[in-house]
Amino acid sequence: MATLNTTPDETGMHQERLGDRAQHVFFKAEEEENFTYPDSYEVDYNKRTTIDVADMDARAVNGRIRECMQQGYGTIVLQNPSAKHSLAVGILNRLNLYIEGSLGYFGCGLIDGPNIRISGRVGWSCAENMMSGTIVIEKNAGSTFGAALRGGDLVCKGDVGSRTGIDMKGGTIIVGGRTGILSGFMMQRGRMIVCGDAGDNLGDSMYDGTIFVGGKIASLGVDAAEGELTELEERFLQEKLKMYDIQPPKSWRKVVSGKQLWNYDNLEPSEKKLIL
Repeated sequence: MATLNTTPDETGMHQERLGDRAQHVFFKAEEEENFTYPDSYEVDYNKRTTIDVADMDARAVNGRIRECMQQGYGTIVLQNPSAKHSLAVGILNRLNLYIEGSLGYFGCGLIDGPNIRISGRVGWSCAENMMSGTIVIEKNAGSTFGAALRGGDLVCKGDVGSRTGIDMKGGTIIVGGRTGILSGFMMQRGRMIVCGDAGDNLGDSMYDGTIFVGGKIASLGVDAAEGELTELEERFLQEKLKMYDIQPPKSWRKVVSGKQLWNYDNLEPSEKKLIL
């Protein structure tokens, strides 16, 4: 087994044996400075401001959000977003953000920490590379919803498009309605909860993670397989949906990785044909 050799210097690293999914903890819970960015702002959630963004472009809106956080505002309301693209991106701070209306493409991407509520719809690639926090969308969402999600809760109370959670690496995606084709494609970790139906090729080439579906599944993708739902998972689903006022379905189906592609490069050509 490979061994990673390091010196016990100021980084706190030491010799670690690499194997399976072993992870070394480099930070302690009591060291608060390790859980915030060095340039993050101290904000007061009780300090509230409203921004009318009707006549502002995306760059100006995102800059204004940062200015407000710098001034200590912990609750910001965006009015009249008019489905502009790339709004509320790159927020690496604790913040309550309320968006009254709909967003275009790439909304709320690259965020780490804020709690966002959107009263309308969102376009393609909402919350791409989200690290932590919560996003709740009251209506529908476009394709590649939560692409490469790494943490936090991403919630759409309506329907979403295709490729939901593509390349997902952690966190939880909740869909109150239906999801399109190739949802969970190349999923690596995390949980996806779909209360309605799921399109074709669900979980295609997923490496790990879990997908829960309350409706019909059109078809499973390559190396996706149905698993057995545990009592603990049923309780988790009930409590998680209750947090966001979403009515759970009567029953669930669980989809996991079949793990036939884990060692894909080592397979003989004839074996690969059987899998694909």
